[in-house]
Formats: sequence, C-alpha cells, structure tokens
Amino acid sequence: MSAESARSRIHYTKPSITDLETRYAADAAAHGWGERCYEYIERFESLFKQHLGVRHAIATSSATGALHMGMAGLGIGPGDEVIVADINWIASVAPITYLGASPVLVDILPDTWCLDPVAVEAAITPRTKAILTVHLYGNLCDMDALQAIADKHGLHLIEDAAEAIGSVWHGKRAGSMGAFGAFSFHGTKTITTGEGGIFVTNDDELYQRVLTLSNHGRARGETRQFWPERIGFKYKMSNVQAAIGCGQMERIDELVAGKRRVFENYRAALAGLPLRMNPEPAGTTNGYWMPTIVVDEGTPFDRDALLSAFKADNIDGRVFFWPLSSLGLFEADSRSVVSNSISWRAINLPSYHDLDDVGIARVSRAIHITMGLDQ
Repeated sequence: MSAESARSRIHYTKPSITDLETRYAADAAAHGWGERCYEYIERFESLFKQHLGVRHAIATSSATGALHMGMAGLGIGPGDEVIVADINWIASVAPITYLGASPVLVDILPDTWCLDPVAVEAAITPRTKAILTVHLYGNLCDMDALQAIADKHGLHLIEDAAEAIGSVWHGKRAGSMGAFGAFSFHGTKTITTGEGGIFVTNDDELYQRVLTLSNHGRARGETRQFWPERIGFKYKMSNVQAAIGCGQMERIDELVAGKRRVFENYRAALAGLPLRMNPEPAGTTNGYWMPTIVVDEGTPFDRDALLSAFKADNIDGRVFFWPLSSLGLFEADSRSVVSNSISWRAINLPSYHDLDDVGIARVSRAIHITMGLDQ
C-alpha cells in the first residue's frame, strides 16, 4: 500500500456525479424557467415510476416531507398511533408527531434489524392507524407478515424506503408495496438530488389528495388563481435538483451495482469474524445502501476503539442508529431488548460507489486489529 493511499481519506459515503448530471443541472439552471420550470421534475417522476413499477410519484424536498404528506393524506392525526421500529433515524417518526399522532416504538428482529411482526401485533390498540415499515440500511422488513397484520386489523401499511433503493422483496421493489412509499435522495443515498425525496403510491385517490396537499392545498383543475381548498404543504423539489436526479436515474443500475460490489468485497474481507452483516434472505435483493457489521453477543468489542482506529487512518466511521426510546424524546420501552442490545455492537462501514479494493482493505484491517484478529 502506498503512503499516498494510506493517507487518503475514506469517506463514509459520497455521491457519484458525472458529466451527465452536471450537464442536466446546467440546462435546468439556464433554461428551466417559465414554461419549462417543471420539465425535469416531471421527467424525474416518470423515470422513478418506471423503475419502481408504480402509478404515481410526487417529487419532494425530502423523504420527511413525503412521509408527512402521505400520512396526512391517509387522515392520520391527533389521537392516532403509528407503530414503528425502535431503531431508526428520527426522520421516520418526526412526521407522525407533526400530525399530532403518537409513534409507538416496538422491537426489531436480530437478523434484519427491522420491525418484529410479533411485537407489532402485540402493540396494536384501538387507536392504531398505521404500521410504518422502515427498510433499514437497505435491509427489508417482512412485508408479507406485516401486510397480513395490517389487513387483519384494518391498518395502513406505509413504507419508509429512504435507504432501500435497489432492494427487492420477492419481485416487488421496496417502496412499491404499501399504501404509499417514501424515498430519500440526500447526498448520502445511493442516488441523490443533493437534498430531496419522493412520494409514491398505486392508490389513485390517495395520490390526488397528496397532490392537492403538495401544492398548498390547491386542487388540480382549480381555475381560480391562488385558491386553495384546504391548508396544504410546500415540499416541492426544485427543477435543478430533479435534473440531477434524471441523470442518476439513467445510471440507477450502475449505481446499485456499485453499492453491491462494495458490500460483497467487505463480506469477503470480513469472513470468519464473529459478526453479522446486512442479510439477503432467499427471494430478496438487498440494495446494500450502508454495509453494517453487528458483532456477535458475548464477543469483546469496543466500538469507540474502532472509531479511534478509523480516525487515526483517516477513515470515516458512523455509529448504528440509537434506539429512539433512549433519546428522552419518546416513551421508553423496556421490551425493546434487541434494540437496546444491538446498537453498541454495531457500526456502519464506509461505502460509496467507487470505493476501491485498497480502501476496503484498510477499513477491514482496522476491524481485524480492533477485534484482536490481525490479518
């Protein structure tokens, strides 16, 4: 390994931007005004619908906005409860609180780090309105089991697929299976628009409600200028952002393949260590947005020591999400045994599309050394 390679920074993630994206963005900046002000937005929505296999899409400024509007469109409001996994980034639960509803935090499965269907069913009350599935780090929730629970109890099943571009559940793409799905295009994600998100659904009526909400409450077809029919939102994606997104969608297969290559190389480099990585059960495909290790229970592991080793070698590290119930913002749940155990035994590994074998070897070597298993 050269001294230059050893010194170069390994980012935990970064986007893949080519001349295609910059050319589209420059065109949007120069010409995307007046009658063309929505041109790239509409094109991006069309490309995303085709990729996902859904009927409707509304590009937004964030996945948070997509979740907020989608839940509002479902009528979720004060007094309602939405069941969600305890291990998550707060962006998944914040929109629930915006609407005056309450997130009900339940435990996760030890293999997928996603919602435990048994815990979900045990948490249902007369106030439960929806189940929010979050496909964590690209891992897939058990959509068949959760849909069966939702159908049994008359609940909405919502997909937060912010991290799951490229993940497929038995032939169906993540985000395409629930009442609606939401994706993120933050700069850390597999495809990016800088900041941004999208709302998707196959429900025609829900789409029309959310479309109205997305335009400050002015309904499509309203001929009176500045005449909203209700209080709505403003979470629109810009034309310039959407132009970048069009370039990314034209490269989507390449970008997902890059993520999968990085993960597979990590898995080979870390084989034999007492840890688990993102699963890919039979019949599924994992987009592997964020390669993650979870060290086996009972195995000595000092996460802070690993982060220090990363820092010493100019490597970015990222901690696993904390249990939301541990933040002091929501009611704590002592039943979240797996959630409370897993966070300290886990860490996200650097992952971007062009991370090379030398970089993966540097990261993997730090893990081996920290665990006392030097290569």
